[in-house]
Amino acid sequence: MRRARQRGAALLMAMLTVGVVATLAATAYWQQWRAWAIERSERERTQAAWLLTGALDWARLIVREDGRASTVDHLGEPWTVPLQATRLSTFLERADSNDTDATDEAWLSGRIEDEQGRLNWRNLVEVIGDAPQLARAEYARFERLFAQLGLPRNELDAVAQGLLRAWSAAPTSGPTPLRPQRLADLRRLGLSHGTLAALEALTTWLPTPTALNVNTAPPAVLQAAVAGLDASAAQRLVQQRAQRHFASPQAFVAALPPSVAPPDATALAVNSRYFRVTGRVRLGSLTVDQQALLVRDGVRVNVVWRQQYPLPTTDMTQ
Repeated sequence: MRRARQRGAALLMAMLTVGVVATLAATAYWQQWRAWAIERSERERTQAAWLLTGALDWARLIVREDGRASTVDHLGEPWTVPLQATRLSTFLERADSNDTDATDEAWLSGRIEDEQGRLNWRNLVEVIGDAPQLARAEYARFERLFAQLGLPRNELDAVAQGLLRAWSAAPTSGPTPLRPQRLADLRRLGLSHGTLAALEALTTWLPTPTALNVNTAPPAVLQAAVAGLDASAAQRLVQQRAQRHFASPQAFVAALPPSVAPPDATALAVNSRYFRVTGRVRLGSLTVDQQALLVRDGVRVNVVWRQQYPLPTTDMTQ
């Protein structure tokens, strides 16, 4: 009985030893795997940032060369063609093909859009001396757009008043709002999430007042920009410019229906300075979106702002 108890104690001790060793080994393996996963994630994020930086530089080159080739910006130019999801894994593979840690999947897509084909909220404020004033003609454009989309008029009034307070040099009773830098900042001035989503493709926030490019504006924006222009007439103008773009604001005014009062041609344009660049990279298990605003000054194209948004992995081949 004493030998049996000794053998049982030895067996129990051996089992405990095996359990402790297995636990330590599993812990060490988990820590090693976690460190590898963190390192891989950081590498993918860095590679994605490099790719998006390269894509942005390529977009700047396209916008610059377009400015050299033509003084008119329209939807028939090469910069309007989006880059479909393109596999870039070949350029990221390491020299050692036996390295199983090399990136298996890398996709890049993107597009360039004309921001001056949208109503610019910055146009609502005109500064005369030190006194900001509401630009009535621009406010009427936004009124018509809000009416088309059935959006609450009180939100437009709230944003207009907030912009006036932000540009006012005189002290106010309440806190002075910060001046917006991007379209999403207008939520601080009174735009709801739903209203902002409805206006995202039709309006923009640019650092300076801008004229509306009639060659790139969608029908709803043209209808809002020209008083008395109905939806069918706006669609006919879009179809007409698809055949031959407008060479000047005066050509656009001449193409308006006779029943429409001619708008102020100085508020219209056929060329643009501001462009939005949107890019997406899927690298391994990481997907990153990037948006940037470019401004073209002659042959120089500068980045006004740039922001990246890490996203869950999605199928970019669709």
